[in-house]
Amino acid sequence: MSTTPLNLILADDDTDDCFFFKEAIEELPIAANLTIVNDGVQLMELLSAKKTLLPDAVFLDLNMPRKNGFECLAEIKINSELMNIPVIIYSTSLKAEVVELLYQKGAHLYICKPGEFDNLKEVILKALTIISENKQTNPARDKFMIQP
Repeated sequence: MSTTPLNLILADDDTDDCFFFKEAIEELPIAANLTIVNDGVQLMELLSAKKTLLPDAVFLDLNMPRKNGFECLAEIKINSELMNIPVIIYSTSLKAEVVELLYQKGAHLYICKPGEFDNLKEVILKALTIISENKQTNPARDKFMIQP
């Protein structure tokens, strides 16, 4: 992985999940700058701000207030300035039809939030490794879900 710090955004309204995600990032053997937003409106405002450096990846929860992850993903993928940002779905939902729909809508990867901290670090590292190695291309369907 590159030694240049990755610029990451986590969009999640659960404060505990945000805390553990931040802790996991800090313990990984990568350099990263993490910005946390608590809903989809904040995410889209941040991404649309002209003074903001676009992130290397967005970790996106599906169930958020004001604007959910599905709406954010759709907005990102139709915006010519944002469409190439890798979007990693980070959710508790694991319904097969939802996962399939997200893949079809252009999400890069899917992580079902793990319950164990070590597993969280493992799936985040896997996702960042995949994104760093092949940022512009979505993985094949069988590699879309990342599990510990």
